[in-house]
Amino acid sequence: MADEQRFGEFVVVRRTAEHVAELVLDRPKAMNAVSSAMAAAITAACQALTADRSVSVTVLTSSHDRAFCVGADLKERNSLTDAELVRQRPHARAAYTGVLDLPMPAIAAVHGFALGGGFELALACDVIVADETAVVGLPEVSVGVIPGGGGTQLLPRRVGAARAAELVFSARRVPAQEAAAIGLVDQLVPAGEVRAAALGLADCIAANSPVGLRAAKRALRLGHGLDLRAGLEVEDAAWRSVAFSGDRAEGVAAFNEKRTPRWPGE
Repeated sequence: MADEQRFGEFVVVRRTAEHVAELVLDRPKAMNAVSSAMAAAITAACQALTADRSVSVTVLTSSHDRAFCVGADLKERNSLTDAELVRQRPHARAAYTGVLDLPMPAIAAVHGFALGGGFELALACDVIVADETAVVGLPEVSVGVIPGGGGTQLLPRRVGAARAAELVFSARRVPAQEAAAIGLVDQLVPAGEVRAAALGLADCIAANSPVGLRAAKRALRLGHGLDLRAGLEVEDAAWRSVAFSGDRAEGVAAFNEKRTPRWPGE
């Protein structure tokens, strides 16, 4: 992947370090509202990232000063007929699934508004870093729909069923301090520092084995919600996929030789 690559008009992928990619939501005039064109661009960018074995961590960021993403483009939605909305649904869903299915660790860097589908994009990541300006929530029932980008499934996994129900049913917006206190976000940093903090975390993660990172993510995702014995089988399968890898051999050698590993990534 090039140092910077644009996908459609509204998404940019940048290589900020050797093994870190930044997926930038770049529709500032609409506060990154997810239109059909933007959804297609997110999907295409995620497909490219998935295929790039040199990327160990992806960071999802925004180019807008006051918003991460305000969710679906309701102006566009209002212009669609029922038949057009049905045809558009798989393409919208693919954008959220694209982020969720990234095989490497993904970090969301949230500032300002992250509402509806915008917060669902963050929920699709493994870690959410937010700054003190962040306001998050799933307000879909207030406009007659429900969270459709994974929110009803991802939010309970993050904060529990009862808390998720209260947040979805009330449609309320949650400010940064409360969001951190109840687990809607994982790290809270001062205003203006979220991108640097998320990229710093990505650099720390990317120092580890890319093979190990992908296998660990697979075990975490596939094992969640299973009974313990089934989860341990998922873990064992992931362990076997890395136990005889080049990364494992290099990691052991580097440890014994007291040097920094040079990961082959295979």
